Amino acid sequence: MRKAIPIVAGVAVAAAVAAYALSPYFMESEIYEEMPETISAAPGSGITAYGGTFVGVNDGIHNAEGSARALPQSDGGYVLRLENFYSTPGPDLYVYLSTDKGIDDHVNLGSLKANRGDQNYQIPAGTDLEKYDHVLVWCRPFGVLFGSAQIQPLQ
Repeated sequence: MRKAIPIVAGVAVAAAVAAYALSPYFMESEIYEEMPETISAAPGSGITAYGGTFVGVNDGIHNAEGSARALPQSDGGYVLRLENFYSTPGPDLYVYLSTDKGIDDHVNLGSLKANRGDQNYQIPAGTDLEKYDHVLVWCRPFGVLFGSAQIQPLQ
C-alpha cells in the first residue's frame, strides 16, 4: 500500500503537467477590435491598401482562415487587420509578415491576440509590403505554420 502512494502522486503530477502543457491547444479566445482610423487609397495618391485570404495548413491540427488587410493610416503607416479570423488554438502563436510561407526573412508583428475575431497589428514604419507580402500565423515553440495569406494591392 505504501508503494502505491508515490506512484499515484507521480501520476497526478504528470497529469497536471500534461494538462498545463496541452491547454493552449484547447483554449478558445475571442477579440473584436474596432476598425482603425485609416485613409482611403485614392487612385493616383500613391497610397495603397493590401489584402488577401488565409489558406490554412488543414492538417487536422493547424489551421487559419479569414482575411488579412494592410490598411494605410493618416500618419503614413499601415495597420494589419485580421477580419472574420479563426485559427485552431495553439501555444505561443505569432503574426508575422514574411517574404514567403517560411520565417527566414520576416517582420514580427507580435503575438496573436485571440484565435477568433477581428484584430489589429501595427506594421513597423518603413516595412516594404511589396517584399513582405505574406501574413503568417506561426507557432514559435514548434516552428509550425498554421496558415498564411498572401496580400496584394487592392484596386
